[in-house]
Amino acid sequence: GTHTTLRALERRGLVTLEQQAVRRRPPVRPVGGRSDVPHVLSADQAAALAAVLALLDQPDAADRRLLLHGVTGSGKTEVYLAAVAAVLERRRSAIVLVPEIALTPQTASRFQQRFGDTVAILHSQLSDGERYDEWLRLRRGEARVCVGPRSAVFAPLEQLGLIVIDEEHDGSYKQEGDPRYDARRVAELRAGSAGAVLLAGSATPRPESWVAFPRLSMPDRVDSLPLPAVEVVGMAGIEGALHPRTVDALAEIRERRSKAIVMLNRRGWSNFVACHDCGHTWGCPNCDVTLVLHQAAGRISCHHCGHSQKAPRACSECGSVSVGRHGIGTERLEHELDRLLAPLEVLRLDSDTGSGREATARLLERFEALDAGVLIGTQMVAKGHDFPDVALGVVLDADATLRFPDFRAEERTFSLVAQLAGRSGRGPGGGRVLVQALDPDAECLALAAAHDAPAFLACELERRAALRYPPFGELIRVVCSCSERGPELEVATLLAERIVALAPEATIAGPAPLFRLKGRERSQLLVKSESRSAAVRAVREAVEATAAEPISGPVAFAVDVDPQ
Repeated sequence: GTHTTLRALERRGLVTLEQQAVRRRPPVRPVGGRSDVPHVLSADQAAALAAVLALLDQPDAADRRLLLHGVTGSGKTEVYLAAVAAVLERRRSAIVLVPEIALTPQTASRFQQRFGDTVAILHSQLSDGERYDEWLRLRRGEARVCVGPRSAVFAPLEQLGLIVIDEEHDGSYKQEGDPRYDARRVAELRAGSAGAVLLAGSATPRPESWVAFPRLSMPDRVDSLPLPAVEVVGMAGIEGALHPRTVDALAEIRERRSKAIVMLNRRGWSNFVACHDCGHTWGCPNCDVTLVLHQAAGRISCHHCGHSQKAPRACSECGSVSVGRHGIGTERLEHELDRLLAPLEVLRLDSDTGSGREATARLLERFEALDAGVLIGTQMVAKGHDFPDVALGVVLDADATLRFPDFRAEERTFSLVAQLAGRSGRGPGGGRVLVQALDPDAECLALAAAHDAPAFLACELERRAALRYPPFGELIRVVCSCSERGPELEVATLLAERIVALAPEATIAGPAPLFRLKGRERSQLLVKSESRSAAVRAVREAVEATAAEPISGPVAFAVDVDPQ
């Protein structure tokens, strides 16, 4: 072979062979962004940057955290770029966190256009070689800016001067599996220990950040473009997934050869499959949930454990061939809009079409390149994309999150609607947004329609203060699970008694049963306390003591401080 021939030539002194390291470079795709020459900052941007620089040059500042509250399209990324430039001038380093791996190439592209090879990328979808090479560049100081999702908060950088948390409201900063950590909290601690500035940015900040951080405000879009008009339409009594006003608005997009983004936060063809004759529904054998139909794959699947089986043609209980498909997901919506809007191109972005390396970036590139088209998808379509030619945004089933028993339901609903609304009207042509809901009078929807985050946060904080929810109290969730029913509830009850004895000032909710997940029966406790340290200490002692009991043998404990 070639290697043998070269070695022979080397032995004869005719060639010299030497090893050279070949750097494995992660792909970067400049999607949905603009050419990145430094812009002249607006007055609001300049004021925000000045606040960051003041902290950078003030080593004894007591609080080095800042919340950059800017409406969608106000140019927060330009402030991040200018702040990173200032950090590099001071011979320090920076971490820029984004909520999704899918957003990393876009953000990294803007930073690399501005700062070149000093920018490295870290995330879990890189190959082992790419990740190692990028990590090594950071470790050696060859790269001094790291861009990536939550795990990038651990980047091996010396002389850290700045940590940026873009879209700081996003729940994906919390790692739900072991090790359970919140990258926003880790960033806060790491910035504090390094004497770095923490700059968290969002159009829809968390109530916790709104209360805790000094605030910078950017209330206007760049170039003085107006925020899009938002109309909330009620779906009571409407048949089908689309309100007549939505159908008309999409038809107008087709006639005008323009672009729209439609969000439905539910993937698949239909929510569940049921027999019309006997009522049998197909459920997951491992989880207490129904299976979702994926038409193109011809399968019904569990979105929790991944179980998948062939889609039924007849009922397994009564033999009837009258099998109904109920509800609508993004796959079915794509099919319906294809039929309704032909010949307009319809693209779908969800974890079925956007999984795998670069799949999301390629899909967004296609949408960006279109003169006219519709992008539909789950919440992925609402996150951080900058397409100036989108004239219409549509949110379907906007109040679905309000139907969950979760104290953050209003916050999530407000954020999702406001973020999707922010994708529209970023160009000179302006835009509008339609929000479909069963309860169009919900307060959080009205405030999202008014683009009024301060008013929403004032209401939300008042409600949370009355109930002692974060940021006015601390929450710890403990889930006990077992492969058989019974022990998990018994152990959770014993655990609750121990926590009450160790932390009498805390309030315990539960134990309450949770739906079976991945073949395990579950019971949960929710501990509410005014002192995080006291609650953590009590829960740790109680879990350790309870786990040592013989009855706890088959039971696993999962402790989540500040559950999301």
